[in-house]
Amino acid sequence: MRSFDEIHAIAAERQGGTEALEEKLARPKTGQELAAIPDDRWLAQMTQNIFSAGFNWKVVETMWPGFEEAFFGFDPGRCAMLSDDDVADLVSDRRIVRHGAKIRSVQENAVFLRELAAEHGGVGRFFADWPADDHVGLLDLLKKRGSRLGGTTGQYFLRFMGKDSFILSRDVVARLIAEGVIDKPPTSKKAMAAVQDAFNAWMAQSDRSLTEISRVLAMSIG
Repeated sequence: MRSFDEIHAIAAERQGGTEALEEKLARPKTGQELAAIPDDRWLAQMTQNIFSAGFNWKVVETMWPGFEEAFFGFDPGRCAMLSDDDVADLVSDRRIVRHGAKIRSVQENAVFLRELAAEHGGVGRFFADWPADDHVGLLDLLKKRGSRLGGTTGQYFLRFMGKDSFILSRDVVARLIAEGVIDKPPTSKKAMAAVQDAFNAWMAQSDRSLTEISRVLAMSIG
């Protein structure tokens, strides 16, 4: 496995130099910033990523004001109380994308977030406190306790919220394979642990965030 500096050099060459590469790197929010995000915005972003998965995200973005209206501004308390009749009504609501299972996920994820808030003193506080060196643990929790938050949906949700994270995009996976970390897209716990170990090593070498490292890996390929 190459060092982070070696991979950074490959990415810089592909992106037109070190300065050009650095300008393309996003930085995560601080723990204080994450903790200050209201609970409804976590549910809103979850929902936007879920509805965009496997669908034209521009359509979802265009319709988003309708989503905000239909789901009461994504207030977790109100969304958690959605009944079967409410879901049935929403399936025919032209303000939103009418996908029954994804509509149901709003209610299920509202319950999930209310549980996190009760357990940790706020949804933002929970995500802010989760350590970067166990990011795969957070992804696993989203998959198990959340609704439709497995795979890259949960990964993109965290990235859009500003949580320090990696995204296992095609290019990131290609770099991980090239470095011998994995031999195919990771799906098993063993493979995901190997991915986490590699990112932890690169964090230690570079003193950079998961977010920055993930982007450098992607740009070393694409």
